[in-house]
Amino acid sequence: MATTITDSQKPFSLDPYHVSEVFGFILPAPLTELPPYYQPWMDIAQHVTELIYSHTLRSHILKMALLNTRFLESHRELRLAHLALSVMTMGYVWQEGENDTVKMLPRNLAIPYWKVSQRLGLPPILTHADAVLANWKKRDPHGPFDMENLELLVTLPGGDSVRGFFMVTLLVELAAVPAIKSIPLVINGVQCGDAETVTSALEEISQAMEGMTDALKLMHAYVKPEVFYGIIRIYLSGWKDNSSMPAGLVYEGIQAEPMEYSGGSAAQSSLLHCFDELLGVKHEENCGAFLTRMRNYMPSSHKHLIQDISLQPSLRGFVQQEASELLTAAFQLCVTKLMALRSYHINVVSRFITVPAARARQLRSQGNSSQEETVSRAPTALEETGTGGSGIMSFLKTVRDRTRDVSLPLDNRAMQKSTNGAQPQNTQYTTHQTHLQSNTF
Repeated sequence: MATTITDSQKPFSLDPYHVSEVFGFILPAPLTELPPYYQPWMDIAQHVTELIYSHTLRSHILKMALLNTRFLESHRELRLAHLALSVMTMGYVWQEGENDTVKMLPRNLAIPYWKVSQRLGLPPILTHADAVLANWKKRDPHGPFDMENLELLVTLPGGDSVRGFFMVTLLVELAAVPAIKSIPLVINGVQCGDAETVTSALEEISQAMEGMTDALKLMHAYVKPEVFYGIIRIYLSGWKDNSSMPAGLVYEGIQAEPMEYSGGSAAQSSLLHCFDELLGVKHEENCGAFLTRMRNYMPSSHKHLIQDISLQPSLRGFVQQEASELLTAAFQLCVTKLMALRSYHINVVSRFITVPAARARQLRSQGNSSQEETVSRAPTALEETGTGGSGIMSFLKTVRDRTRDVSLPLDNRAMQKSTNGAQPQNTQYTTHQTHLQSNTF
């Protein structure tokens, strides 16, 4: 029997966590320009790719003035500043590839980068929150939120493929919005003992997970595997668990000792962390430690949301206690869709990393390192790891298998009822897209 939430037990809400009901974790309406004082940063950040190709990015940055960060006032100004300083830093470090890296980030870049990072609670390296969540604009402000109408604010080497990689990842985040909005319904439903509300919200979450998988499939249409592996990946790489920079990087003017930070990783997205905590997925020690560390690469409010979801009464325990066929089926469908998403991610990683890595090794064994083969340019240090530093395939498979562990048994009739009762995913996803088209950002 459902109960009400008391005054001392406030309803769970997304409001304190700076999560949008339209955009989810995506930064709404990112700025495209900083105040004029910071134009020297934007002049370089918006031309990082050309400066890398001309081998002049480092010299341009060394001549850059040391700017004071105190004139950055709003959150959006700080996010754009962090994005600009991040792409400049990645370009500065990796301009000449893995064999000619630097040991020190110059003070005119390191000091403002550190200060902006401290104000945002982000590390001084390019993160998912920068490259994906805060790096977009609509070509037509009144047009749809889709691949044809989106472009990057700043970019890195890789041409259309780097745009495709970041934009498809952005659309995966967008597809998850209905699921993020449903999390409070699940939590409050569990607190009230309202099995019907929880069932409905879980069905919404499973549909959104399917939409995320559908969005991820666009990666094959917009990103060339050889370009991602041979050109893009190094600029997403960090200086932790990377044999190209075993000592890390000194941030001049901050401290004399080098610091280590992981590169960009899908594990820095808050989405799957939220789903894991909601469903009760527990990861093995090594995988769990890596995932927990990746939360330090998220905006602090999003990290706090994940932590607070983990403190709520057990959804899985509630489902078991209620012993409702429809509720159990809705929970199990979420587990199944999350496993499917993780399995498809493994497929993507195989095509974009494992297969090109094998090709690169083959070329080296044949003594053929021709620049005509794009994969030949790839850093050898990343062949077996993700840009975040994890042993990528074993990590992803272990994470998927731990997801299976929370499955609950149910009879086939209940699962069929839940599946048939769910709105077809393509319709749901299109509905959300149509809603976005009607908004001006």
